[in-house]
Amino acid sequence: MQTEITRLLGIEYPIIQGGMAWVAEYHLASAVSEAGGLGIIGAASAPADWVRQQIQKVKSKTEKPFGVNVMLMSPYADEVAKVVAEERVKVVTTGAGSPEKYMKMWKEAGVKVIPVVASVALARRMERCGADAVVAEGTESGGHIGESTTMTLVPQVVDAVHIPVIAAGGVADGRGIAAAFMLGARAVQLGTCFVTAKESWVHENYKKAILKARDIDSRVTGRSTKHPVRTLRNQMTKEYIDRENAGASLEELENLTLGGLRKAVVEGDVIHGSVMAGQIAGLVKEELSCQEWMDKLVRETDELLKGTNCYE
Repeated sequence: MQTEITRLLGIEYPIIQGGMAWVAEYHLASAVSEAGGLGIIGAASAPADWVRQQIQKVKSKTEKPFGVNVMLMSPYADEVAKVVAEERVKVVTTGAGSPEKYMKMWKEAGVKVIPVVASVALARRMERCGADAVVAEGTESGGHIGESTTMTLVPQVVDAVHIPVIAAGGVADGRGIAAAFMLGARAVQLGTCFVTAKESWVHENYKKAILKARDIDSRVTGRSTKHPVRTLRNQMTKEYIDRENAGASLEELENLTLGGLRKAVVEGDVIHGSVMAGQIAGLVKEELSCQEWMDKLVRETDELLKGTNCYE
């Protein structure tokens, strides 16, 4: 399964783990990298010292490449960006903004830069400022989302840029990976299935919520505030959407979800917490190790793409 992305990043398989806030820490990142993919530490809004500790812990568990996801709206983004360069992390993915002001520093440190984009315009901008690849993330993804579907976004981004494109959103098996390759992607980014991995430290209630999810259990809150977020439906989403439809203020809605992801991930409150997961959650039915996930995904994809020219 060699592609431009596997060669660029020095990984065995073109499968990247999403940098999910509160979920993507060193246990998960190191396990995904050891299994042949690219593990990612999700920096989210954490301080730089925490991110440095996570990086060093991953280094102690694997010698294979891994990355850090930098949330550019974080108050610690400047400090985290410096830590990524100082620690010579192989790859950085970015979200919630443009990483242009960090590009020179990261390039000088040998860091490969892969922004997450939700539009053709942003993909082109990222290519102009020196990105090595982009993740085209469709609205099927969990957490903060755009409006375009993976099926429509990926081929348009592929046609618009000359750098490799990684597909994200709605992928949890070999069929999804094969479809992404057919759309022109050179790798995939997966989140929801890795949340349930045995190495994932999230609360068992969170894992069980995903494993029990059906196709109709996905909800999007925050469309009225221009900050849509995809989660599994629960009491919190019902109350949020009811208030949203009734014209509640931004402050009232933000207060309702304040600390919601931590509630679900750490405390296991899947009733009032924010259980972020992609629309594909209904397809994730068993708790596997990262190695088992990787073996399954590679086997299924190979069976579907055998005889095609999707690999190089």
